[in-house]
Amino acid sequence: MLETTNINITDAEWRIMRVIWALDTVTSRQLIDVLGDSMNWKPATIKTLLHRLTDKGIIKAEKDGNKFIYSSVMDESRTVDLASKKFFNQVCAKKVGSAVAYIIDESELTQEDIDKIQDKLNHKQAVSKINCNCVPGNCHCE
Repeated sequence: MLETTNINITDAEWRIMRVIWALDTVTSRQLIDVLGDSMNWKPATIKTLLHRLTDKGIIKAEKDGNKFIYSSVMDESRTVDLASKKFFNQVCAKKVGSAVAYIIDESELTQEDIDKIQDKLNHKQAVSKINCNCVPGNCHCE
């Protein structure tokens, strides 16, 4: 089972995962058909990425005759949540608000998305002070 605090997916692996989540289960042939031309990836590249994702425990492979059927171990929203948490744990705690603002500013959002964000902000309790979590002596956030 995937360690829930250790999501480590490369950009290329995210591309594979998005197809798996969209189709629920896939074969390497389906991935080659979907991503081969659009990403200019060779079949060996896709198979290597599938192997890496399987080794990481992010997907599972089940043998079906002479092919493997791949599916995700975790759903997309849970994986995105964990990847987001990992990202924000790597950012100086004093810069998280700026990072969230940037993401909102740079994202296309529906009115439903905006309403959801506003509702979360309306219910969020502010703290009086945020402690820096940078490496001592390497902080430039003050």
